[in-house]
Amino acid sequence: MHYEQRSTRKIEFSETDMAGLVHFSNYFRYMETAERDFFESAGLDLIQTEAGPLRGWPRTRAECKFSAPLHFGDTIEIHLAVVAVKDRSLEYRFRIFRLNEDGSRTQAGKGHLTTIHAERLPGGELRSIDLPAAVRERICAAPAAVLARPAGL
Repeated sequence: MHYEQRSTRKIEFSETDMAGLVHFSNYFRYMETAERDFFESAGLDLIQTEAGPLRGWPRTRAECKFSAPLHFGDTIEIHLAVVAVKDRSLEYRFRIFRLNEDGSRTQAGKGHLTTIHAERLPGGELRSIDLPAAVRERICAAPAAVLARPAGL
């Protein structure tokens, strides 16, 4: 069962402002990068590919607290941990770290994301639906010991 993911990427120039600092909105993109990697590592499709009603994962809650700036060229690690698996939703906790040249890590942000499994009805309305069996078989909440880890571990 999958319950956590660590993803690494380099900060691109297009993600920064004129001072070379990462724009706050990109932290949410980094969280979504880790979510995509998490689904891939669990052998699941994040985007529906079969025929039928359009199904997806709209967000019902997204927040991020910033604690250190990120700059163009920094390498970051995004840690995702599943906090809860409910009938129709997944809740994640994220920590974003800058990987420093001396081998240490600096926490740059932390966030939470709640997403529901939903389908789009004719006319465009969204309706939440139960998590697919494949998701329930492959994803579980992280053990308390993982969620209790100090930042940086």
